Amino acid sequence: MKDEKIKLSSEEREELLQTLKARFEKNMNRHPGLEWAKVQAKLETNSGKLWSLYEMERTGGEPDVIAHDKKLGEYTFCDCSAESPKGRRSVCYDRKALESRKKHKPENSAIDMAADMGIEILTEEQYRKLQELGNFDTKTSSWVKTPANIRTLGGAIFCDRRYDTVFVYHNGADSYYAARGFRGSLRV
Repeated sequence: MKDEKIKLSSEEREELLQTLKARFEKNMNRHPGLEWAKVQAKLETNSGKLWSLYEMERTGGEPDVIAHDKKLGEYTFCDCSAESPKGRRSVCYDRKALESRKKHKPENSAIDMAADMGIEILTEEQYRKLQELGNFDTKTSSWVKTPANIRTLGGAIFCDRRYDTVFVYHNGADSYYAARGFRGSLRV
């Protein structure tokens, strides 16, 4: 993440905070007992994290607070869009997979995009936890962090929700589909 990218205009900043506040208040089931004023105070002290949330929003992720670590005083935001974020689809898993494609390369990879945005791609465990808060990816799928032993063999894993069940699948890491993207999280 380059420093010049993490500066939002005051208009962008205010619009983002209003959007996040409205989503936070509309979806209290995702964060019972938390107060928006405390979340906003935390955001206002960290322009880099605010920029990452802006990127999550800009690419269709609809980020919202899904956890609070009282010990560390951190809030976890996660992409809560009903389907895998539109602006992050049609990507292979990582740079190695992207470079290995000889023809029809996608424009980017999930791991590179997440790093550029300053967010973490969800693990399978985090993905399953998110699914406890609603029904996500009922028509799409999302790459999740792949264990090294699977990635070493050329594979990657992704998840979706079908038949009221969360499924984990495998594919070549260099594959990409219009309906597969990735979800991210950010600790603030």
